Amino acid sequence: MIDIYTEKSDSKDWIFHNDLYFNLNTGNEEMSKKEIDLIQQVDEAKLTPDKHIETKYGLGTIRNLSSGCKTLLNIVKHPDKVVNVEECGPNVLRIIFAMDNIKIYMSRPTLFDIPDDAKIRFNDSDIVTGGRGYSTWWSKEYERREADDL
Repeated sequence: MIDIYTEKSDSKDWIFHNDLYFNLNTGNEEMSKKEIDLIQQVDEAKLTPDKHIETKYGLGTIRNLSSGCKTLLNIVKHPDKVVNVEECGPNVLRIIFAMDNIKIYMSRPTLFDIPDDAKIRFNDSDIVTGGRGYSTWWSKEYERREADDL
């Protein structure tokens, strides 16, 4: 199940500033083989043992990863937190929506391919399945926002 929250909450269990959170926390943690593979998949970067990355553009530090890659690693390393995915592109969102037992924040829909078997719960209540359910829920949400003059 992927939990999506569409309204901001001021809580210590939410990550809104992924780059900052990653640079201060996640980037200082040990990376598993799975996480190293995600870095390779998303940013085409090889993580060295001393926390540098090698890319086609040259050598950098782990802080030079893209915002989308940092967001994905924040989700993987901190599944108990609600993570803002609004800076993620379709490449990262496809990976996120293939995951399970995660919590994300998005205030608006993004178009990308969602697996047909993805179980999604919006705001701890409405449960939908796959891309069709996701699109239908957002259509109704926009109707609600318009009716409430939001």
